[in-house]
Amino acid sequence: PPSPQDNADAQKTAFLLRKQWTLYSVTPLYRFSNAHLKHYAQLLSAFIAAEKQKGLAVEVGVELDIKVAVSSIPDLKGSDRDQDAILVQLSLRSPASRKNSEEKLVWSGCFCCVSGDHLSENLPEDFTCLPLFLANGAESYTSVVGRWFQKTFDCCFRRLAISPLNLSWMAAMWTGCQVDKTTSAMELVFSAPCLPYPLDISYAIHPEDAKALWDTVQKTPGEITQEEVDVFMDCLYSHFHRHFKIHLSATKLVKVSTAIASAHCDGIIKFLQSKYLAGVLMLLTELAISQIQ
Repeated sequence: PPSPQDNADAQKTAFLLRKQWTLYSVTPLYRFSNAHLKHYAQLLSAFIAAEKQKGLAVEVGVELDIKVAVSSIPDLKGSDRDQDAILVQLSLRSPASRKNSEEKLVWSGCFCCVSGDHLSENLPEDFTCLPLFLANGAESYTSVVGRWFQKTFDCCFRRLAISPLNLSWMAAMWTGCQVDKTTSAMELVFSAPCLPYPLDISYAIHPEDAKALWDTVQKTPGEITQEEVDVFMDCLYSHFHRHFKIHLSATKLVKVSTAIASAHCDGIIKFLQSKYLAGVLMLLTELAISQIQ
């Protein structure tokens, strides 16, 4: 059974589960300090208010007070050498409800680095390495917050797409993970290119069948090679072709859904199991770092 400490840690990162996150890579932040998070929240709050005055920001014409909270999540890292994750939350308060100050969380952003310490090894000491940024909420908030961070810490945000190759790795890795028996099917979504109309093909595989196939392919438990991923996908493709006479190898893998997580090639992810959260974030941190370098 999980220890109370595990449960406490899981609670601190539970906000990540079952929400849709948009992925970005972020270059190292210049002169960012964990000691000044409260101050950053005040500055960001003032920046959002100023952008709103210019009519650039969100929900113009509605008198809403945006409350900004910036906090650190020390549990969200892969090793002691990683930086603490940073959580930015925007809540709305309407002036009418000031007395009982009801706040509604409308946007969350999380900077993290899970086992990405090899990137920070060669960094000058004024820089903080938090290469993976996840955003949940309206795009307009993401861009305002992004602008402030870019201006303040001289960093650069880029949307992080997930290639079909990386999606196939995720499909193989997540298939091999042990989860409860009640889990949903593994689903792969393919998009057929070069057609006058968009056509998506959805391919659902029973999780136990997928796991049995992966177990026959994987040679060393706990290790995965590109060759194994290729064989796994080829087996799925040939099974599909046998039944439907469609060559999936001619299409593009755009989405993978499993009991562990779901990921879309546009860089949108949903985490479904707290137990495997760190593992998925580690993979995404690696993708973010490879985009920066």
